[in-house]
Amino acid sequence: MKSLAEAKQFIRDNNVKYILAQFVDIHGVAKVKSVPSAHLEDILTGGAGFAGGAIWGMGIEPNGPDYMAVGELSTLSLIPWQPGYARIICDGHVNGKPYDFDSRVVLKRQVARLQEKGWTLNTGLEPEFSLLKMDEHGHVHPSEESDTLQKPCYDYKGITRNAAYLEKLTEALIAVGLDVYQVDHEDANGQFEINYTYADCLKSADDYILFKMAASEIANEMGMICSFMPKPFSNRPGNGMHMHMSLSDGKNNLFHDDSDPTGHGLSKLAYHFLGGILAHAPALAALAAPTVNSYKRLVVGRSLSGATWAPAYISYGNNNRSTMVRIPYGRLELRLPDGSCNPYLTTAAVIAAGLDGIARELHPGKGHDINLYDLSPEQLKRMKIGILPQNLNEALNALEKDKVVRDALGDGLSAEFLELKRMEWVDYMRHVSDWEIQRYVEFY
Repeated sequence: MKSLAEAKQFIRDNNVKYILAQFVDIHGVAKVKSVPSAHLEDILTGGAGFAGGAIWGMGIEPNGPDYMAVGELSTLSLIPWQPGYARIICDGHVNGKPYDFDSRVVLKRQVARLQEKGWTLNTGLEPEFSLLKMDEHGHVHPSEESDTLQKPCYDYKGITRNAAYLEKLTEALIAVGLDVYQVDHEDANGQFEINYTYADCLKSADDYILFKMAASEIANEMGMICSFMPKPFSNRPGNGMHMHMSLSDGKNNLFHDDSDPTGHGLSKLAYHFLGGILAHAPALAALAAPTVNSYKRLVVGRSLSGATWAPAYISYGNNNRSTMVRIPYGRLELRLPDGSCNPYLTTAAVIAAGLDGIARELHPGKGHDINLYDLSPEQLKRMKIGILPQNLNEALNALEKDKVVRDALGDGLSAEFLELKRMEWVDYMRHVSDWEIQRYVEFY
């Protein structure tokens, strides 16, 4: 919407009764207030009010100020799976100013750094997800019982027998302007991916949150669970959220250069940006793979269906899916993020890392086009290929030491993120699992 008058006409034309003033918490989880459509202007001016202390990661105590979600008019859109409702994306404000702890505000700060140079970061996010159901014992399984192949990737039966859900989700996304161009069954049972066209990185993050809202609620309506959990099954590939990226000056892809002697089709600018990503990879892991479960995905080895398809090593290669960064000709694909990441914070950190690489003219070193999964630790060491953090605690330690990434988040949000995630790690380390009971209860 370009004007308030257009927005009001849109509301009348589509019989919108309620508007969801929507933002995300520090974990990237959608939060909303339902506002009768007659009060649209309230969202656009003062904002919808929230008790900041009730929201994860806002750094507001119970006696602190309200968190006000101020809507961005251009983002007003219908919610096709929820008739009579629309959504407007909000930025957090406190005491009348954009709030430093708000994820979208954090990303906008990094976008502004690019804009100063006349650049835009375009990203294409690839959400993978699992369609599950829970049995009477609380165990989860693929929702389609016949989805049992040992190697189910691209399986005709797997996608056809879930067509009702996939079609409903795809049509909802298309209705709100996402250009869906591909739907496939992935390499784990019950796992799918829906691809839609790239956009500037702020819109991409906005669209990803909408995708998760749609995917989860449509599944719930159909008696299923749509999960973005990074590793729901130990012996199957996990759910990634690969990030394709390129810098643009508004007309040209600044990462693309046909004269690249390596055949990657990358410009010097792209190599420097890539150098920054590799240099800051351990800290980026804390944001791109932010849960205990994330590091069950980022391991070396094989799953029941073959490769895990997840990166474990800090490396890049020409169309090489065993590296952390794959080079589809003329752009970069960061394979580190998973479905649990906050897309705003992850993208902000990527921009900061890339700009640091450009400023310092970092070179990423030699690329690797071999299957890194097949190499021994000794071979990797000889080739000077670093390993990503292998648990959340290692990643948090790397983030704490990385001033570039912490500065991108801001001191307050960095401290809040580290505190919350360290609490998550402690909770995990104190938990006694079924595996431990089975292994040790009668062992000693």
